[in-house]
Amino acid sequence: MTGTAPWTTAKPTALLVLADGTVIEGKGIGATGKVQAEVVFNTALTGYEEIMTDPSYLGQIVTFTFPHIGNIGANDEDIEDLTPAARHGAVGVIFKADITDPSSYRAAKHLDAWLKARGIIGLCGIDTRALTAWIRENGAPNAVIAHDPNGVFNLDELKAEAKAWSGLEGLDLAKVASSGQSSRWSEKPWVWNEGYSTLAETETTHHVVALDFGVKRNILRLFAGLGCKVTVMPATTSAEEVLAQKPDGIFLSNGPGDPAATGEYAVPVIKDLIKSDIPLFGICLGHQMLGLALGAKTEKMHQGHHGANHPVKDHTTGKVEIVSMNHGFAVDSKSLPEGVEETHVSLFDGTNCGLRVTGKPVFSVQHHPEASPGPQDSHYLFRRFINLVREKKGEPVLAER
Repeated sequence: MTGTAPWTTAKPTALLVLADGTVIEGKGIGATGKVQAEVVFNTALTGYEEIMTDPSYLGQIVTFTFPHIGNIGANDEDIEDLTPAARHGAVGVIFKADITDPSSYRAAKHLDAWLKARGIIGLCGIDTRALTAWIRENGAPNAVIAHDPNGVFNLDELKAEAKAWSGLEGLDLAKVASSGQSSRWSEKPWVWNEGYSTLAETETTHHVVALDFGVKRNILRLFAGLGCKVTVMPATTSAEEVLAQKPDGIFLSNGPGDPAATGEYAVPVIKDLIKSDIPLFGICLGHQMLGLALGAKTEKMHQGHHGANHPVKDHTTGKVEIVSMNHGFAVDSKSLPEGVEETHVSLFDGTNCGLRVTGKPVFSVQHHPEASPGPQDSHYLFRRFINLVREKKGEPVLAER
């Protein structure tokens, strides 16, 4: 038919190449270049900025199952990594739809510009439902994500790099995600239309030392919101250095990588901290390494848990809560030794989500009670921890709520 333009297909400017040789073509967004990582999917409907800056995602490419990402832009308040200049978090992202112009009074930057500034490589314009289904069936794959605005790729080289990557098993990433230095934290939780406030020294009631394996900001904010002076210390801190701070409580943070690898230097420290009889609380990676220190085992999960809508049962209360999760390893509940009780369990697959030590002020959870993003059903766990501190000091306890 004369005068009709020929059928054309836009040249792909980004590729996701899986270790089995599968190639997925799309449109590049964010930073240019390439990176090896594990591909996971996250089912949260909101909070994409918090997700991408969560240090627990270091070494991973996040596929968002919600189709529209970027509508509210990006700002400086919603980041979760402690050292944003180092840009710890997801190394790659995958969206279904193009990023639209932001429509939010809080937006300070277009998400594409924000991705570029953080060095996050992105791909959009693909069937994320199909990729999610593939991961559910086959497990989280090793891959390479690549973005070139000119669409020039060496496919054989990318396939070889995806196949050759060792993956997260055996990989210690906590040293990378940790801030690497001791610091004080005083920022309290965000308040609508007010932002963040600072905990004054005169308001502090208890001292918590947080071992930073890749800690999220909102964890520290919730401690500060309960009146805690928080000292953040690097992942490689010794037990002697922690105890020299004379803490009322000790916190083991979340973080990326294989808990067994990080545990090679962290587990002996945790064992000594347990012996101190100071109240101790762990989240995510901290939970997994506490399990290792108590004699349990950890295992790599098929696809992991990543989202803000996971049902978990608290056996200590009988209640079911909807929680935020982000982990690819789990404590093997069958390996829990005598004297260690399973307190929480996933209602999706029955995996372990919490433990406590009989007769000691020591407990931990696999999920993320600080949310960011996600529901606040599990905020009570911070009060539970502070109540252990209060009981130790002979003070009246708080209502858990």
